[in-house]
Amino acid sequence: MSESNKLPKRHEVPEELTWDLTVIFNSDAEFEKAYQDVEGSLAKITGFKGKLQEGATTFQQAVETLLDVSNKLETVYVYAHLKNDQDTANSTYQGMYDSASLLAAKSGEAMAWFEPEVLEIPENQLNSYFEENKELAVYRHFIDQMTDNRDHILSANEEALLAGASEIFGASSKTFSVLNNADIQFPTIKDENGEDVQLSHGVFGELLESTNRSVREQAFKKLYSVYQGLKNTFASTLGSNVKYHNYNAKVHHYGSAREAALANNHIPESVHDNLIEVVAEHLPLLHRYVALRKELLGVDELHMYDMYTPITGEAGIKYTYEEAKEETMKALQPLGKEYEAVLEEAFENRWIDVVENTGKRSGAYSSGAYATNPYILLNWHDSLNNLYTLVHELGHSAHSYFTRKNQPYVYGDYSIFLAEIASTTNENILTEYLLQTVTDPKVRVYILNHYLDGFKGTIFRQTQFAEFEHTIHEEARKGTPLTAEFLTNYYGELNARYYGPAVEKDPEIAYEWSRIPHFYYNYYVYQYSTGFSAATALADKIMSGEEGALDKYLTYLKSGNSDFPIEVMKKAGVDMTEKDYIEKAMAVFERRLNELEELIKEVKAD
Repeated sequence: MSESNKLPKRHEVPEELTWDLTVIFNSDAEFEKAYQDVEGSLAKITGFKGKLQEGATTFQQAVETLLDVSNKLETVYVYAHLKNDQDTANSTYQGMYDSASLLAAKSGEAMAWFEPEVLEIPENQLNSYFEENKELAVYRHFIDQMTDNRDHILSANEEALLAGASEIFGASSKTFSVLNNADIQFPTIKDENGEDVQLSHGVFGELLESTNRSVREQAFKKLYSVYQGLKNTFASTLGSNVKYHNYNAKVHHYGSAREAALANNHIPESVHDNLIEVVAEHLPLLHRYVALRKELLGVDELHMYDMYTPITGEAGIKYTYEEAKEETMKALQPLGKEYEAVLEEAFENRWIDVVENTGKRSGAYSSGAYATNPYILLNWHDSLNNLYTLVHELGHSAHSYFTRKNQPYVYGDYSIFLAEIASTTNENILTEYLLQTVTDPKVRVYILNHYLDGFKGTIFRQTQFAEFEHTIHEEARKGTPLTAEFLTNYYGELNARYYGPAVEKDPEIAYEWSRIPHFYYNYYVYQYSTGFSAATALADKIMSGEEGALDKYLTYLKSGNSDFPIEVMKKAGVDMTEKDYIEKAMAVFERRLNELEELIKEVKAD
């Protein structure tokens, strides 16, 4: 790397391109004082242990003490993790972050008694608290979230026994993680330049995007040969994890592991069923898109290792950060003046840490606490993809901003089920804006393909994962042994059904189940698909000028955790217990696929 291309040190980055953390704490000394304050407050929380049944006033004091300490802890933790991420090589902030993480663990331990003790209060007594003390009204939903699943809570001793065995129950998941991330030795292959490169999870992803087909094939076959050799071990870890989910659901009186998992966010099982059913009905759209990939790559046989290599070349358009700011403001105008004001504040008040510097954490994210700005970390490079990243993270930050400005601390956050909707809505609006303003056919092809690839990877692929996950839980519940043979055969059939006749039935892909960590997350992956579908439907409503769509969307952004996620989305104008929002997303996919097919004909004709 030449001298001119070296990354700047942190102190060399222009101040206007860094986030302003002084509005959290003006100095590290202020952080230390706040840290000591939180640490000293933990005894106040434990002081209420065993006293929640003493009356409404004591109950209120306990709730407010716990929330106050949580609020302050979050501020301390966020400051430490942001300071650490801006330069992970800085030993001062490494230590600060380690200390904050330790404090978070101590705080969790100090608060662990609260929910079980709330659940021990008889329902009529708890209701009497809210009748006697009107100041408790604001906390009603907070408490309801704990007590609504009361019928599935065991005795305190039984829950304690299960909690004590949690490390044992989680052993198979931990074993998978250690084996998959640390102990597996991947082989070496030749890259595009004929140089040896050792495979890893990250390198594998990069090589599958290679324009050299031989490199893609080598990487694909050699990586999966490792998993094939360990298939029985991975079948054992996954099977044991599924048995744990099923057992935990059974002893808590749920009908299935899925019902238990979705109950945490009060999500009806119909949401999961509807997703799988609607996606299954629209798989011919994915088959069309895959067939188009085969045509554009000009191959006689399309393999699974051909699914990620670019088919449209470079974007043909780049944005500097300043240009991206201008485009962001133009693209998101349909979200109205109130939203525009938040974007201006983000840019003007230094919510965003823009450029890459030595030691800075990679990637991008939105982060913050109730009492801080919703900060954004970027590692900017001039590209269309980075414009999408900026718009995506601003979606998260605007969601956080609106939530915190309109909700008390107790509801000043939002669930994972809702988290990706705001960010992906922004991406959809950006795509529509670019398609309305960009005239170069080759650039339009890139934009359309970018959207369709995102849809493929999020809705179709994650639903495939969700279907596999649910099936193996149900099969295990019925007594079917989750052997390597069963898992491999079923996954291979499922993959073939999703991708269709244009793709060869590569035997290696049947082992993909063995390397996906999400299968250990207990019904997590479906939320990627439902969130992307909801965002697509919402963006379409807003961009088409549907009456009331914007006001409903802003209501969603402002709701936080003040209601259950399904109810929040109904306020946004999307009933996720129905199928129509997924069907609307599929209609958008089909519309853009039609346009891509027509554009490609035009480009070829030229």
